[in-house]
Amino acid sequence: MGHEIHDQLAARIDKLTTVRWDELPPTLVETALAEGEGRLAAGGSLAVTTGVYTGRSVKDKFIVRDATTERQVWWDNNQPISPDHFDVLLADMLAATAERTLHGQHLIAGADPRHQMKVSVFTETAWHALFIRNLLIRPDAPEATAADVTILHLPSFEANPERHGTRTGTVIALDMVRRLVLIGGTAYAGEIKKSVFSLFNYHAPLTGTMPMHCSANIGRDGDVALFFGLSGTGKTTLSNDPERLLIGDDEHGWTTDGVFNLEGGCYAKTVKLSPTAEPQIHAATQHFGTVLENLRLDEQLVPLYDDISLTENTRAAYPLETLPAVAAGGVGGRPRTVVFLTADAFGVLPPIARLTPEQAAYHFLSGYTAKVAGTERGITEPVATFSACFGAPFMPLHPTVYGHLLEERLSQSGASIYLLNTGWTGGGYGVGKRIDIATTRRLLDAALSGELERAELRTEPLFGMQVPLRVEGVAPRALDPRAGWADVTAYDAAAAKLQDLFAKNYSKFEAVKVAAE
Repeated sequence: MGHEIHDQLAARIDKLTTVRWDELPPTLVETALAEGEGRLAAGGSLAVTTGVYTGRSVKDKFIVRDATTERQVWWDNNQPISPDHFDVLLADMLAATAERTLHGQHLIAGADPRHQMKVSVFTETAWHALFIRNLLIRPDAPEATAADVTILHLPSFEANPERHGTRTGTVIALDMVRRLVLIGGTAYAGEIKKSVFSLFNYHAPLTGTMPMHCSANIGRDGDVALFFGLSGTGKTTLSNDPERLLIGDDEHGWTTDGVFNLEGGCYAKTVKLSPTAEPQIHAATQHFGTVLENLRLDEQLVPLYDDISLTENTRAAYPLETLPAVAAGGVGGRPRTVVFLTADAFGVLPPIARLTPEQAAYHFLSGYTAKVAGTERGITEPVATFSACFGAPFMPLHPTVYGHLLEERLSQSGASIYLLNTGWTGGGYGVGKRIDIATTRRLLDAALSGELERAELRTEPLFGMQVPLRVEGVAPRALDPRAGWADVTAYDAAAAKLQDLFAKNYSKFEAVKVAAE
């Protein structure tokens, strides 16, 4: 299926409404302010709020279940919507655009010209148009970009569960075959971005490209590093390194030739953002045209990064070029280093460990981190979080499809693989302390430079990972989590618990492997 469906849909929209195409940031900001969509923050960024939804509405995301997707989609992880319900929803959303003004953007997903998706976005608000313009790749000649993906985004549209087959009035519906996305009932802009990623995750493996929820950067000598990790593990912070060039901070593809950024911007979390610890990101949040989501401003219109009264999921969306050190073209060669990030709140995992390819596949399919449950009534236990491929909500296909691609790419590249723990040491949350960022950066530098490949290693008993005995600038005791616990019996119990949680989670993948054999 070519561009025909998208050309026809664009023509239908054009007949119903006025579309203001490919407006630049000054126009979009001016319109957003005039329409009361946001406020101009100090420095020139646009501060907006998203209403009831300050994050993704996971239970309201659907994939059209048709003859093609029926046998391909991982339905245990994705909710179906019928083709008939989707078509009625499309017709009703189109009708809702009648005699209105929409903002349209011709954009590109995929920095590698051989693996691109040309995306047309129609939205009813200027700030959402600015948001997605910041985050995707902006073509030199947008008017000549024939779409093969169309997104219709109407936050004010309320779906009818009985008529449209939805759960509530909120809907994110993806037709994978026709490459159409319908979003209604939510103003949270991340739904647009992640819908593009979900489409890419469905189609890329069909052509042998591995889609990745990861950040990537490149050293001065061309060495590429990938950083996988769930929210809160340090993926964005650690990949923004003044000594290295950023390829991208969230979504990439990995071919036999190398890696490429899917996006042209960054969508960074801003909670407790520090100009000292994260100077590049902090500066980008104050750039003209940056979109600040759910960040409160003080009386001088300065963003309050520590204010989480609206949500902890405060974010900034800005183009890559606002950063000082970015890789040209958004591409890099075959990775030399792959890093899996975790924030282990149980205080069990070592701060860094080298993995074999087999161990890498295990940790990739596990996608582990641990979050703190809360502290309202004193200390509470950590909660283990497993998200396959470090991005299960955006994976339409079964995780083993992506796991197989990872094994192929690791074999081809010969990359060194590390597990980097940015969580707790000396005890779990409430007893131990968070590993300091200076130690984490020193260990990461040792991994990226090849220093750890020459280090003397020991085998830790929990998962059989190889842990360095000594790293310059890091106390040897800090490399052994068990040695840092005052009560080693308590450590052993916590370690056994974590190992059991891993095994129970991984058992579902073992069952798939047995069935395949």
